[in-house]
Amino acid sequence: MNNLRKQLPFWLALAVCLAPFISSPTALVIGFLLASLGLVPSEFNLAKLTKKLLAYSIVGLGFGIQFEQALAVTSNGIGLIVATIFGTLLIGWWVAKWIGLNKETGYLIASGTAICGGSAIAAVSPAIKANDEQIGLSLATVFVLNSIALFIFPVIGHALNLDQHTFGTWAAIAIHDTSSVVGAASAYGEEALTTATTLKLARALWIIPVALFSAFLFRSDSKKITIPYFILFYCIAIAVSDLLPQFEMVYQGIFEVAKRALVVCLFLIGCGISVEKLKSAGPKPLMFGVTLWILISTTSLAWLTLA
Repeated sequence: MNNLRKQLPFWLALAVCLAPFISSPTALVIGFLLASLGLVPSEFNLAKLTKKLLAYSIVGLGFGIQFEQALAVTSNGIGLIVATIFGTLLIGWWVAKWIGLNKETGYLIASGTAICGGSAIAAVSPAIKANDEQIGLSLATVFVLNSIALFIFPVIGHALNLDQHTFGTWAAIAIHDTSSVVGAASAYGEEALTTATTLKLARALWIIPVALFSAFLFRSDSKKITIPYFILFYCIAIAVSDLLPQFEMVYQGIFEVAKRALVVCLFLIGCGISVEKLKSAGPKPLMFGVTLWILISTTSLAWLTLA
């Protein structure tokens, strides 16, 4: 009974994170607060549970990808998409090395900036064998910048008199998470929302090649490449939802469950972060994330407005 009483705050917080009004950043913060207050049960193997739940979540998200629509958008802007994704990864690799940031942490932040925030970090982390602390720092960095972008992008767009299509494209490229892309674009206009949502989902397809590329890049000294098994199932989920559209309601249900499971994952990752760990990491992760974010935002906006 005494043990259950100690675990009660953890279980209550976990239950709260299942509520639809709790976002991914909020769940991460709740987990972090529990860890900082010493309310995370030490007998739970959170790392093992998180790793499995992350994999299941990514597979479920595959059912929410409209393949034909995503492929069409990808083909229309293939040059800009490839340039921003792999340019961000390569520059991120070099900058992280230059400032002495942990290689895995830097690569995860770069992946989240390049593709789709927390989802990309969740997908890439098993491929590079990142630990919970590296994942947590990366997510925290991306979510802070993601929250800022939600508010300042519409202001910048109006100040520059960007048209709806241009703003939607820019938001999809330069804002990390899909939720904030939708929020910023919807505040700008209906056409911006449609453009941004479609393009952001199209970029999610690039989780597959980036995860495979990451596995090759971070292969061990034995030269063996570890391919995360869930990437195969992610591809299958996309294919099934495309080939059997009559079960659309089922796919949407799975997609919604997967999104909620990802929120729970971020809560569990937050439980592994503490004030001491953040202090030991120093300001480098945030500085690195800001640098990459400014780079991709300014270069993509220049491309769109000058092209």
